[in-house]
Amino acid sequence: MRILLIQPGSSPVRFARPFGAVEPLGLESIAAALETLADVEFIDMRFASTEELTRRIADDGIRACGITSTFTMDYKPVVRLAETIKKVNPGMFVFVGGHHPSLRPIDFFLPSIDAVVVGEGERTVVDLCRSVEAGGNLERVEGIAFNSRSCQSLTPPRGLIRNLDSLASPKRSLVDRFRKQYRLFTEHDVTSIETSRGCPFRCNFCSVWVFYGGKVRMKSPEVVVGEIVDAATDEVFFVDDNFFSSAGRASRIASLLKDAGVRKRYLLQTRTDVVAKNPGLIETWAEIGLRGVFLGVEKVTQNGLDAVEKRNTVENNETALRILESLDVAAVTSFITDTEADGDDFAALRDFVKRMKLRMPLFTILTPLPGTNLFEQKAAEMTSLDYDKFDLFHPVMNTKLQPSRFLEEFSRLYRTAYPTRVAIFGGLGLLLQVFAGKLSLRDWLEIVGDWRKLTTPEAYV
Repeated sequence: MRILLIQPGSSPVRFARPFGAVEPLGLESIAAALETLADVEFIDMRFASTEELTRRIADDGIRACGITSTFTMDYKPVVRLAETIKKVNPGMFVFVGGHHPSLRPIDFFLPSIDAVVVGEGERTVVDLCRSVEAGGNLERVEGIAFNSRSCQSLTPPRGLIRNLDSLASPKRSLVDRFRKQYRLFTEHDVTSIETSRGCPFRCNFCSVWVFYGGKVRMKSPEVVVGEIVDAATDEVFFVDDNFFSSAGRASRIASLLKDAGVRKRYLLQTRTDVVAKNPGLIETWAEIGLRGVFLGVEKVTQNGLDAVEKRNTVENNETALRILESLDVAAVTSFITDTEADGDDFAALRDFVKRMKLRMPLFTILTPLPGTNLFEQKAAEMTSLDYDKFDLFHPVMNTKLQPSRFLEEFSRLYRTAYPTRVAIFGGLGLLLQVFAGKLSLRDWLEIVGDWRKLTTPEAYV
C-alpha cells in the first residue's frame, strides 16, 4: 500500500514566514508508525507547487492521502487540498488529523474528506489504513470520525499511548527533499525532538491540554539522549510544551549528555515559574548548550494572568527573565493582547518590554480557538468564524477601542519592540542564509515583506 502524507501550505492572511517553517515532526512520526504496513511518501505544500501535487495524486498506485491540520488557521488550506485530491482522483481515501480536527471533527464533515483521526495518530492511522486496504468496516477502527453522505459517525475513543518510549523514532528521511528549507526564525539545520506530550495546566486559551486530556507523559532520559545523539544537526529544538516540567528528569538528561560529551545547541519551551524556581537547573543546561527559551509570559499584570487562568505570577515572569539574561540565554517571550485592551493596557505592555529589555517579544491577539474553554465562553462575542483569521494576529471579537485604534496600538507594539535598525539587522541575518544556499531570494523578499507588515495596522484587518 502506498500512502501520501501532506503538510498543508499557508492561508493568504497568515503571518507564518517571519517565524519560520519547522520540520513536520508529527507526520514523520506517523510515517514511522506505518513503516511495516505501507510505502509512505510526502509532500510539503509550503514549498511544493499545486502542479506537483496534482501529478502525485493522479497516480493510481497511491491508495490514501493523510493531511495534518494542527492549527485552526490550517483549516481552509486543508479543505482546499482535500477538494483538489477528490477532483483529480475521486477514489482516493482522504483523512485528516491534528488538534483542530480532533477537537472539532464536525468541521471536517465534508464530501472531500472520508475520515478524521481523533487524538494521537500513530496507532489509529495504522488501524485505519489496514481497514482501508482490506475494504473493511471503519466502525471497527477506534479513535476516528468517518463521513458518509448523510452523517458523520464517531467510533469509540482510543486511549492515549501510555509508553512514549514504545514509539518508533520519527522517519526523518521522509522530508529530506525539503529539509534545507526548514528553519526556526533565522536558524536552519534545526532538528525537532519531542520528549513529552501534554500539559497539566488549564490555560483557557490553549487547546493543547484539551487535546491530551490534561495528562502528561514523558520519554525516559535514556531514550531522549539517544535521539539527541542521533540528530543529524547540532541545533536541537525540543517541541514539548514544557520541557522542564519535571526538573529531576531534565537534570538527568543534562547529566547523561554531559557524561557522554555531547555538545549541541538547544532551544526549548517552558514556563516562567519553572525557570524561577529552578535557577540551578537552567544554569546546568546553559553550560551544556541551552541557547534560547520560548516563554509564554502572556500578561504583565496579575489580573491579566488570572483572567487567562495561567496559574502563574508576575513575580515569576520577571524573575525568570532575569535568570535567563544573567546566563546569556535568549528569551523569546510571547504576550496576549486582549480585545478589551485600552490605551493604558497597550502602554503598560510597551513599558514592560522596555523595562525588562526584551530582545525577542512576540505579540498576539486573544483568539478563542475551537476546542478551548475560551471558545465556548466567548461564543456570543465572536465577530468572525473565518478560520483564516484565527492566526492570532486578527481580532475575531469586538474590541473595546475603535477597530482602527486597536490595530494601530497593536502594530505599534512591533514598531516599538523592533525599530528599523533591529529589523534591518534581522533581514541581513536572513540574507546570509540566501548566500549560503539555505534560503531563496524570493523567500527572503517574502519574509522581509511579511515582517514589515507586522508593523502596519492595515495588515491585520
